Amino acid sequence: MQQFPDPDAYPRLFELLSKKSFFTGDFTLASGKKSNYYIDCRLTTLDPAGACLVGAAVRQAILSGCEKQNTTVSAVGGLTLGADPIALATAMASHMANDDPSLKPFVVRKEPKGHGKGKQIEGGFQAGDRVVAIDDVITSGGSTLQAIDIIEKDGGEVAFVVVLVDRQEGGRENIEKAGYPVFPLFTRDQLLSAE
Repeated sequence: MQQFPDPDAYPRLFELLSKKSFFTGDFTLASGKKSNYYIDCRLTTLDPAGACLVGAAVRQAILSGCEKQNTTVSAVGGLTLGADPIALATAMASHMANDDPSLKPFVVRKEPKGHGKGKQIEGGFQAGDRVVAIDDVITSGGSTLQAIDIIEKDGGEVAFVVVLVDRQEGGRENIEKAGYPVFPLFTRDQLLSAE
């Protein structure tokens, strides 16, 4: 049985991401741009072993980010769908590590719900929370900035951003230019060098 926190989470997660989520070839990205590689983090974040590693590694990145920023946070989440399994896995790792209090996971919808309370953020989020915005991959940073905008409109404060993979195509710089430090677990160059 693996202990929490898992000291080997980073290298084991890198190995799993390289094996399951990183592809070379000819791809068209969501932006319409062409790329000779593709990163599908959901093949790792929605894998049982991968989810455990993601939770442990992202929790550690958040603890490290809080130390660097001299701050505390209470919740973690981002824009659906890429951030959803990461938020839940991180909150579960926080609970299993007996963090007091455990991080609360939340999900940011792309549009407000059309029924019920019409919420755009679901889960453990309340106005006034200081949070970490997360994403699986950043390219231009647009979806992360969209999530941050929604979080702040709903009364949250974003301390910083944690992302599994930085594609190194200007997204990190765009987010940091907007005033939010970004802590990527891995970069495109690291994954390419493992090929």
